[in-house]
Amino acid sequence: MIQTVRLCLASLALSVLAAAVPAGAQAVDPATLVKLPPGFAIETWAVVPKARSMTRGDKGTIFVGNRDTGDVYAVRDEGGSRRVLRIATGLFMPNGVAFRKGSLYVAEVNRILRYDGIEERLESPPKPVVVYDKLPKDKHHGWKYIGFGPDDKLYVPIGAPCNICDEKGYAAIARMNPDGTGFEIFANGVRNTVGLAWHPVTKELWFTDNGRDWLGDDLPPCELNRAPRAGMHFGFPFCHGGDVVDPEFGKLGTCASATPPVQRLGAHVAPLGLKFYTGTMFPSGYRNQVFIAEHGSWNRKEKSGYRLTLVRLDGSRAVRYEPFATGWLNADGSAAGRPVDLLVQPDGSMLVSDDGSGRIYRITYTAPAAR
Repeated sequence: MIQTVRLCLASLALSVLAAAVPAGAQAVDPATLVKLPPGFAIETWAVVPKARSMTRGDKGTIFVGNRDTGDVYAVRDEGGSRRVLRIATGLFMPNGVAFRKGSLYVAEVNRILRYDGIEERLESPPKPVVVYDKLPKDKHHGWKYIGFGPDDKLYVPIGAPCNICDEKGYAAIARMNPDGTGFEIFANGVRNTVGLAWHPVTKELWFTDNGRDWLGDDLPPCELNRAPRAGMHFGFPFCHGGDVVDPEFGKLGTCASATPPVQRLGAHVAPLGLKFYTGTMFPSGYRNQVFIAEHGSWNRKEKSGYRLTLVRLDGSRAVRYEPFATGWLNADGSAAGRPVDLLVQPDGSMLVSDDGSGRIYRITYTAPAAR
């Protein structure tokens, strides 16, 4: 009897019912406020507290990181309804999640953990294996987005521990082998990326970068960048957006010596997750184009971001930067939600996490009926 009670309590401690709305969640479902192009629809797919980065397991489980409360969640679709389980707690800002060969990788600020065989053990998660524990412990831009590249290496950003500074060992994207060996710096001059993706055709790394603060409402632009090889420098802290010389650190280098962004994004929009659309549900014109979750500004007089944008490409060249989904920013300047990450599902729909409202949305497309 005692053992049964313990098992029940353990299950309750790890489970969060999909129907339960966490304290502080929006009373109005933000999905009802979002505006999309004709033919597209959005709905709340799951309620996940402070939902941040997402990854998909081999058996369809959606794993969700969490920057603020130290938890990691798993979401299972069970016949059209979602079951949400808390599979880890008490971690150090476990924002980043990645999945490889049955194992879930979770990025804390200072280390990478691995949960083996996790999809078979959601009710009783295994003790994590420490993959790497030599990352800096700074909380300022310390939360991480991680992902496995086509080279089967785990890519891990190391954000600058400041608004603007020149600190060795920071403002970079590193990579390592799946077992934590072979750690190396892949790219430098990256202030704070919280989104990585690889082009489905060229296999090159693309990433967002958040621009520095306190140069005014309209400077500098945030960035969408492309890194086709190791060893490139993207300008931080001496150059921003390809041509904005930093007034404090401009003497450390020249804009001509840095790699400019593929696309300058809005100033202070806080671009986070990005994905190339690889599904077939959306119209063909969206195929292999870049979707970006813009989390939204925090100190701009007139707020910017709070939306999904689309960067249309011609090969590796950006030809247009346009809104795709808007409505998370209310007319009075308050936020109904803050998009964080994107995930293309096997059926071609797209999931969007929102840490402001504690939800994951699902975007679908239905072609208009022929007349």
